[in-house]
Amino acid sequence: MKKEYVPKDIETEIQEMWENNNEFSDINNTKKEKYYCLSMIPYPSGKLHMGHVRNYTISDVVARYQRMIGKNVLHPIGWDAFGLPAEVAAIQNNVNPYEWTQKNIKYMKNQLKILGFSYDWDKEITTCNPEYYKWEQWFFIQLYKKKLVYKKKSLVNWCKKDKTVLANEQVINGLCWRCNTRVAKRKISQWFIKITKYAEELLDGLKKLPHWPKKVKKMQSNWIGKSSGITINVKINSMIETLNIFTSQPETIMGATYIAISPFHELSKILSYTNENIRFFIKNEYHSKLCNNRFEKNKGIHTNKFALHPLTNEKIPIWISNYVLLKYETEEIFGIPAHNQYDLNFSLLHNLTIKPVVFEKDGKIPKIEKVAMIKSGILFNSKKYNFLSTKEARYIIMSDLEKNKIGKKNIHYRLKDWCVSRQRYWGVPIPMATLKNKKIIPIPNKYLPIKLSQNINNSESYQDFLNLQKEKTININGEIATCESDTLDTFVESSWYYARYTCIQYQKSIINKRSAEHWLPIDLYVGGIEHSTMHLMYFRFFHKVLRDFGLVKSDEPVKKLLCQGMVLSDAFYYFDENNYQHWINVNSNNYKYNHDGSIKKSFTYNGTKIFYAGMIKMSKSKKNGVDPKSVINTYGADTTRLFIMFAAPVEASLEWRESGIKGMYRFLKKLWKFCYNHIQEYEETNVPINYKNLDKNQKKLCSLLYKVVKQVENNISKKQAFNTAISSIIKLTNALFEISLSSQSKNKKLIHKTLLCIIKMLYPFVPHFSYMLLNNLSKNAKNYQKILWPKINENLMFNDSNLIIIQINGKLRHKILIDKEYSKQELLKKILKEKKIFKYTNNKNIEKVIYVEKKLVNLVIND
Repeated sequence: MKKEYVPKDIETEIQEMWENNNEFSDINNTKKEKYYCLSMIPYPSGKLHMGHVRNYTISDVVARYQRMIGKNVLHPIGWDAFGLPAEVAAIQNNVNPYEWTQKNIKYMKNQLKILGFSYDWDKEITTCNPEYYKWEQWFFIQLYKKKLVYKKKSLVNWCKKDKTVLANEQVINGLCWRCNTRVAKRKISQWFIKITKYAEELLDGLKKLPHWPKKVKKMQSNWIGKSSGITINVKINSMIETLNIFTSQPETIMGATYIAISPFHELSKILSYTNENIRFFIKNEYHSKLCNNRFEKNKGIHTNKFALHPLTNEKIPIWISNYVLLKYETEEIFGIPAHNQYDLNFSLLHNLTIKPVVFEKDGKIPKIEKVAMIKSGILFNSKKYNFLSTKEARYIIMSDLEKNKIGKKNIHYRLKDWCVSRQRYWGVPIPMATLKNKKIIPIPNKYLPIKLSQNINNSESYQDFLNLQKEKTININGEIATCESDTLDTFVESSWYYARYTCIQYQKSIINKRSAEHWLPIDLYVGGIEHSTMHLMYFRFFHKVLRDFGLVKSDEPVKKLLCQGMVLSDAFYYFDENNYQHWINVNSNNYKYNHDGSIKKSFTYNGTKIFYAGMIKMSKSKKNGVDPKSVINTYGADTTRLFIMFAAPVEASLEWRESGIKGMYRFLKKLWKFCYNHIQEYEETNVPINYKNLDKNQKKLCSLLYKVVKQVENNISKKQAFNTAISSIIKLTNALFEISLSSQSKNKKLIHKTLLCIIKMLYPFVPHFSYMLLNNLSKNAKNYQKILWPKINENLMFNDSNLIIIQINGKLRHKILIDKEYSKQELLKKILKEKKIFKYTNNKNIEKVIYVEKKLVNLVIND
């Protein structure tokens, strides 16, 4: 063991030893309690960023800890390898997407190994390998046979830049989730999976996830968007067509002053045949970059047609508008502007009638100007329903509509069936084919996997890639069929990979039931909260379908979900002579600071005025990323891991600061040197520690040791409060340093025992550092399986303090912990200095002190 801590001298050596010994393979031992720890599968983009490092360090710390307490741990990794970036890179660099992807995987895999992550590499999955997606194609066919998959022409979200369809979940505020391009609408033939069949179970299942973040569950609940109400058949004056309009608020229907339908509604199409203005409006909206959002815009056109109000038979105008939310199957709404903000915005813009029908709480008629009245109350302006509460009116109005056979109670969901068709090359080919008679059939199992066309060297555009797929044919039982040219949404691959990890070599089916039953559900799943309504929704849905096929047993795929915060870094920009903004990377040595230590909002750098944007999320575009490789080269993988876990609570954003990582490096260097000096002096003996003869300081250290072990154990296993765990370990280490300097308190055996416990507790965070020290401190550390978590000895948690209750005139005012050896006089002096007591005793006469030894002090004062 060297005197100085030099990370590069030990980390590579230990990583090679772990790999050669296959240290992290799960043991096929059903007698041991299992623990399945998983980070969300990464996309092989080329290089790890600090967000990756944080995510994977969290799962690695937990996996290592669980092994230390004797569990059989499954901790795999893989690659979500299909997707548009590889296709774009292939075109730009004139390479095969497979080659580009494999090159990235090789580089990122090496980065993961350098960081010392304890993955079972025998379980590695790459989703673009035919051995993997063969089973995805097989399962798609099973879904088709169960009528959970269908194809239809539908209005879809179309990204003009990526030239592909997007699912509703992939449209964020009207923009493509990947490239931020405005999303347009197109009507094309698409494949769908019936996720709506599971809408109610997906919603109810959230109640069975007590260890999922409330924010994630709320986001999923909102996205499923369950609404109970009634669908009303509405007649159109002078037309045979009718409208079926769902409303979740029938109690305010007497306030409906218009009906709005989507530009893509069938009635809009019919009316456009005879109305040029409507035809122009629809054409404009059809090709515009629409937001799939009811309230982004309020364009509209009056159709000059009127519907008959279902309760009064009064005529109300029909408008076509782009604000109608494509949320329900009907694509039409009642406009109730007095009691719906979106309807009010539209009405104010187009000067439509606003009719309030619910009193304010004080019984006054609401003044509707810019804000709709959305509270419950008593009805007015509603004929026979006047003076009913909104709750009563809801029930009676729905009953009347059903009685008159013009309405039917039902439930609607915001969640739509999952459009899984993608018009791109680099994805899983959909295993369907079209015969010459236009009949669509599933491709028989014996032909699976259906692989991608390989002749792509001259592809210069997306269309070239797509043409390759369109030209693909297959001979099915002597009949030539054309293969489906669309590929599957890549979220399909990431919806079942976790189950395949449990049986990666299994070739008889998509999942080995026995292995899945042993390992599932996942005990801890780590990933970003941005996946709440896409990956995590599809992931839960797929698990329920797998269950219904008898392939898994549990209702949910994950017991506990942990969503880590972002990694932030200082960002800077400047403006060029044309006033265009450019982001720039500024070395921390060139920062300019204010007197209070904060970075100046602007300063001159290399002759250019630089502006400080603050601490924002690390990204390539903002040029404020920190390369993990450079940090590891300077400080080592262990220091990087320790800082990442210490700098912030796991759910909070982490501010990257060079000073913080330097502090962790100094701590490890100091501890290493202390261990080195201790090893030089310490001689192992079989004589046990005589705890009865420990002095006061030694007892304090011993008590603190076991308290910290208990705290750290709780912080890692239950709370995932890793920063607090590290803080406790540092506190214990500093206490050890102090006692070792005290000659009268030296007890080398106790110091050795404390050191072993500290290093073992640090092992999940800094495995190379800890492994090397344990190897030198103890003869038993050479076998990985023998690095076990320190055991807690409750009998050695010496209680050297008493909790004293402090009363003023018999009323509880404060509590303090004091050393057992405090005398009554010392205790009284300490109490009178306490801020919470001083305000009662200042300038007051203490007439009497009632003292119950080691328990209570009551100060009797004269007011």
